[in-house]
Amino acid sequence: MRITVEQSINADRARIWQTLTNVGESPRVMPSIQNVEVLEKPARGLVGLKWRETRAFLGKEATEVMWVTAAQEGQHYDVRAESHGAIYTTRVALSAEGPPFKVSMDFVAQPVTIGARIMWFLTGWMFAGATRKALAQDLLDMKTAIED
Repeated sequence: MRITVEQSINADRARIWQTLTNVGESPRVMPSIQNVEVLEKPARGLVGLKWRETRAFLGKEATEVMWVTAAQEGQHYDVRAESHGAIYTTRVALSAEGPPFKVSMDFVAQPVTIGARIMWFLTGWMFAGATRKALAQDLLDMKTAIED
């Protein structure tokens, strides 16, 4: 399953990038994120940043460990999580042209175990809709925080 959402943000590129990459401040910017605990912080850059994030999802509290696997300063970074028999990857990207700049999230969920594949077959449609809605809301919350 692949979901891509984007949002135009009318602000300075540096301010947008700072907000996108400041994982520790996510609960302040995005109300659906209840808590972030940084587990590992690289000496420089984003690659290797690892955190535990708790958020409201599908009416419940969900906690996942995520880490940055690749990044290009000021352009994009990739996040990975592994949970419930699936691998989740997200690319957060900032357009080259602006303002306004387009921020996009490209989310991919890949079930890898038999149990996860069965659950995807049965409930994947529900998960996809909820995920699209959550990602779009996250971007809208970022826009609001940055432009205010």
